[in-house]
Amino acid sequence: MRIFQVINVRWFNATSWYALYLSKLLQDAGHEVLLITVPGSETEEKAIEMGLNVKTIELNSAHPHKLIKACAEVYSLIKKHKPQVVNCHRGEAFFWWGILRKMGMGYKLVRTRGDQRLPKSDFFNRYLHSKVANAVVVTNKRMADHFLDKMELAENRLWLIHGGVDSEKFCFDPEGRQQVREKFGFSEDDIVIGMLGRFDRVKGQKELIEALAKTRNNVQGKSIKLFLIGFPTATSKHEVDTWLTDNGLTDITAISGKCENVTACISAMDIGVIASLWSETIARAALEIMACERPLISTSVGVMPDLLPAEALVPPQDVNQLSLKLTEAINDLEFREKLLVEHKRTMSQLSGEDFLKRTMTLYQSILN
Repeated sequence: MRIFQVINVRWFNATSWYALYLSKLLQDAGHEVLLITVPGSETEEKAIEMGLNVKTIELNSAHPHKLIKACAEVYSLIKKHKPQVVNCHRGEAFFWWGILRKMGMGYKLVRTRGDQRLPKSDFFNRYLHSKVANAVVVTNKRMADHFLDKMELAENRLWLIHGGVDSEKFCFDPEGRQQVREKFGFSEDDIVIGMLGRFDRVKGQKELIEALAKTRNNVQGKSIKLFLIGFPTATSKHEVDTWLTDNGLTDITAISGKCENVTACISAMDIGVIASLWSETIARAALEIMACERPLISTSVGVMPDLLPAEALVPPQDVNQLSLKLTEAINDLEFREKLLVEHKRTMSQLSGEDFLKRTMTLYQSILN
């Protein structure tokens, strides 16, 4: 099958990862995949690193000259490669690929929505998704409900496809766990609370730090450590250090920075936490933590209610509830073991193989 994956995202975020990982799965399965992104972006860099066939076009520019040039390049690519399916992962490109499809360019069009923003339910938007796109993919039930209830999209055009995870790469690594714990000074008796994610306000590092400061008073006789697996982006390390100092956690906290072996760092955790304030519509970190068989608790944002049982969830930005849930996870081994059973059941359907299979079922259905 000849497939274009259009991902005009500059940063290597979850939306970009979803498109690139899917492209890699399709390519490895023998399909002809062209990934189209914007030049000079992290997405382009990562795609090349993954061995994907990449073409860059200025898809996001509003400059008339650049826009005309971009349209000409897109038209030329269609003529040359004759794609059977074009999958757009961002709205800016979706409009133009929709126009070309309506002009009779011969491909089927899929719109994948992996972001948190609910689309406006106006006539134009409903027309684009229901009459121009052959199918709409969403990555969480909240978005699915919006399309069915507000966008009035027919059920047979809507596909809920969660991302998958490479279960060979992300699995519990006992040797890596020992090496990382030794490197960062964690003993065998320490209970390590871990968060995987870039330093950004949306990820909730501040709320986790405040919650853990409260939790320390409720877990007498236990040695607690905090492991922040990440590096500064929108939030500086100085800000994070200030939060740690203000909450008296500097002495029990380790920050990984950019780590070469993410699986080993995840394996070093005893309890994983997603404390995001919003977003998590794909939740790559959550999938990787569960794949590594680490018990996970989370705020109830985005896709997290799809992935975790209700007893593992707390409201976003609620430091008190997060502290209570941390206390329960630390004190109750049976609770952690129950979470692992639930994670195993969830992850049994979210491997890379499952991700590819569900997507191929969609593509074949619209071609047929």
